[in-house]
Amino acid sequence: MNKLVPTAARVGEKAAALHDRLQIADLHGDTLMWRRDLLREADTGHIDLVRLNRGHVALQVFSSVTKTPKGQNYDGNGADTDNITGLVIVQGQPVRTWTSLLERSLYHAEKLDVDVARSRGALVKVQSQADLAALLAARGKGTKVTGGLLSIEGLHNLEGRLDNLDRLYDAGFRMAGFAHFFDNDVSGSMHGLKKGGLTPLGRQVMARMEAKGMVVDIAHASHTAVAEILSLAKRPVVSSHGGVQATCKVNRNLTDEEIRGVAKTGGVVGIGYWDAAVCSTEPQAIAKAIRHVRDLVGIDHVGLGSDFDGATTVPFDTSGVSLVTQALLDEGFTEDEIAKVMGGNVFRVLAQTLPPR
Repeated sequence: MNKLVPTAARVGEKAAALHDRLQIADLHGDTLMWRRDLLREADTGHIDLVRLNRGHVALQVFSSVTKTPKGQNYDGNGADTDNITGLVIVQGQPVRTWTSLLERSLYHAEKLDVDVARSRGALVKVQSQADLAALLAARGKGTKVTGGLLSIEGLHNLEGRLDNLDRLYDAGFRMAGFAHFFDNDVSGSMHGLKKGGLTPLGRQVMARMEAKGMVVDIAHASHTAVAEILSLAKRPVVSSHGGVQATCKVNRNLTDEEIRGVAKTGGVVGIGYWDAAVCSTEPQAIAKAIRHVRDLVGIDHVGLGSDFDGATTVPFDTSGVSLVTQALLDEGFTEDEIAKVMGGNVFRVLAQTLPPR
């Protein structure tokens, strides 16, 4: 379900040399959903530690996907079916994850913890400003280490309880999107049936997230909910993965007004790599979406949000993200601008939002 399509694009010497000097961050990957050894190179999917190193990725945000509707589409989905239950059973996950969405996320956190311990320092968990600073300092000295930060794709995993946010925080989650492909008891979804705004619980969740140092993610939230989140935000907000309607008019992509709203919070729009995000599977389309955000609100408010391993078809896996560096050079971006897009902007937002320690 996580496919690669051929691209004629190639990386030149200048882009390759620049890429090797960058600290790269990806705001969204769904790898923890799958039964895969994160530390070994796989011949399927898009992300593992070997390929992250090859792509020179400093930080990968790992999202927890806990429920998706059958017949999933971008226009309208109910919440009464679930594809993920069958997946967790077939993959042999613990019985506690078969019926509890919260436990599915907690299991994803445990998977990352196990891989961090097994990696002997090659993979570290980022939960604080101090963790982030240590990661970047180590990489600056030439140490081959990659950071992993936990996120949530849809807060239906709270199972209607605000105190479950504390359990997720204690497990290491530091980012969360309010909805995924259906409306839930926190927020309407861009792909739901009613597509409403934040619920009273959703407003409580947002306040607690900001107080605890968790990044608020508007990806997949309904346009009504996005407007409400942006009006309430006291900290930088991200759109972790998606596109922009100006270059790819798909309902899940952000309008110019929403992009301006994210920028007003000091946040970042993460541009995805798949067809429905950029209306192409060529790297140049990714660069054109990034250029639109830059031209609209400035270079400080755009980054990368691959949606790797999210049942997506993309032109490269994480080892080939230098193709984005090349595409940005081809679009006339300066090296300083590229450094911000490829990671600098995300690191700034995390440094402003995560808890100190």
